[in-house]
Amino acid sequence: MDKSFPAEAPVVRAPGHAPVAHLVRGGVVEGIHYGSVVVLGADGTVDHQVGDIEAAFYPRSAVKPLQAVAMVRAGLPLDGELLSLAAASHSGEERHLAGTRRILELGGLAEDDLRNVPDLPFDPAVRDTWVRAGRTPSRLAQNCSGKHAAMLWTARLNDWSLPDYLDPAHPLQQTVRETVEDLTGQRVAHTSVDGCGAPLFAISLHGLARALSRITSAAPGTAEAKVADAMRGHAEMASGTSRDVAALMRAVPGLLAKDGFEGVQVAALPDGRAVAVKIADGADRARIPVAARALERAGVDPALLTAFAGQALLGGGVPVGAVQVVGELDSA
Repeated sequence: MDKSFPAEAPVVRAPGHAPVAHLVRGGVVEGIHYGSVVVLGADGTVDHQVGDIEAAFYPRSAVKPLQAVAMVRAGLPLDGELLSLAAASHSGEERHLAGTRRILELGGLAEDDLRNVPDLPFDPAVRDTWVRAGRTPSRLAQNCSGKHAAMLWTARLNDWSLPDYLDPAHPLQQTVRETVEDLTGQRVAHTSVDGCGAPLFAISLHGLARALSRITSAAPGTAEAKVADAMRGHAEMASGTSRDVAALMRAVPGLLAKDGFEGVQVAALPDGRAVAVKIADGADRARIPVAARALERAGVDPALLTAFAGQALLGGGVPVGAVQVVGELDSA
């Protein structure tokens, strides 16, 4: 690694986002989504950027591949679908719940050891079925439960305390922080708490793209390669059957992609090309169309990305508009 890394932390400031997408209804611009985008070449250089890619921001669940790398480096012996689940924002399907139970079982742990926030399943259809069955929010159904189960097992393997595994000062979380700084190539700017209760480290969008690039281009047998292979090979475990991020990985050979709340998307190819997107207002509808256009900028065949142009905007049940990528990202 370049001896200049990790560099100083990104500056905490109001990001200078730029227009990245219009919501067009009947030919009239009804709304504008601002955001920032970075496209990295295979050599790690910035091939294209929009907005502010260096300001500190929270990657939310897009950081989970980095957290999984940290756990594998610390001895977590998972691979395949269970390692994918350890890096997941899952939909709450039965396969996800069963997988989380299996991780807990392997670690000699119980659901009561989890410290994530009880919730209903993330996927709307799965959630509706859950509620109709009279089931209530649970830690197991919450979309980060696989990660939390893996964190607990990692702590147990290292003889670290369990009840406080989410404390930023805990050895597990310090290991995660060190891995985030290693892979992003920059110091953490600030620490907060994610929705699930885990520590959340502020980095830059550029740093997030660089980290995923390093994960997908790492040598076989490394912790990074194990995580990349697990997520790519079991995309539905890292997300869900009907999730757009799983569909994106299925559509683009070798692509590793991870979404995050508040309009975050990161994706990288095996040769190191990578993109990262932050939609300023957190709107999910602009996340995938903008990411797909960024992947085109990175050299992905547009024919592989036609399904990710965005859902049609309906009026009276029929299409009357769409989300359209605009600005510097759309220019030739």
